[in-house]
Amino acid sequence: MQIIQKRKIFYIISLLIIIPGLVSLVFQGLNQGIDFKGGSILHVKISSSVTSAEVRSVLSDFNLDRSEVQKSGDEFYMRTEVLTQEKTNEIMKALETKFEQVTFLSSDTVGATIGKELTRNAFWALGIAAVLMLIYITVRFEWTFGVAAVLAILHNVLVVLGVFSILQWEINSAFIAAILTVIGYSINDTIVIFDRVRENMRKTKRQDYQELLNKSITQTMNRSINTVLTSAFTLVALLLLGGATIKYFVAAMLIGFVIGAYTSIFIASPLWYEIKKAA
Repeated sequence: MQIIQKRKIFYIISLLIIIPGLVSLVFQGLNQGIDFKGGSILHVKISSSVTSAEVRSVLSDFNLDRSEVQKSGDEFYMRTEVLTQEKTNEIMKALETKFEQVTFLSSDTVGATIGKELTRNAFWALGIAAVLMLIYITVRFEWTFGVAAVLAILHNVLVVLGVFSILQWEINSAFIAAILTVIGYSINDTIVIFDRVRENMRKTKRQDYQELLNKSITQTMNRSINTVLTSAFTLVALLLLGGATIKYFVAAMLIGFVIGAYTSIFIASPLWYEIKKAA
């Protein structure tokens, strides 16, 4: 399998995926959820037989169908866009009409300042993760592997961000968790291939990097594909049956896992080849 020889084809495929996402990020940006732009948290007590989906159906009558509804026993926490006192009263009346024994407990507003802090912390988390991975891979392998791995991670993050921007899917704090999970998954898959590259380098004195990489990728490809398929099946099931609350969280991981497998095989190793050749 001549993956390295055909690397320019894979670079073009990646650019065709990433560039529309970057354009969308510049002109549309991301559809930030309550965690980032602020909103209201409505805390009520309802009969424990009522489900989150039933409460969400009431909110959808007020065009708040994207709101998060969390249930804890007979208490419900509804995270919505910023509500006026009048709108809050209307929602309470609608809940009381549909359900019995509805008790208002509290209503709080989360300001945009907290959202800015969360955004800043998210960038710090991604930056720190990238730096630590670069250091770890440099120590375990060499710096060329580390740079290639970090560039591959950046590729995966840009793809996920681009898709969410193009489709204007809402992002929240769970999205950051999904991105960090994708980074961890991708780096694990990439290290497996790089580890095989290192093993094969020790077995031969003649360093034909193209042949070496093609051999290493072929030897680990079945593992990479089987791993991503196993994860993807579970995520698809969650996407179909998990409910609206975790829909975008699961979608981010599914996209990230699939593109992560592609990147590990077709992008990370060719990037290492380019860096090694230049060095």
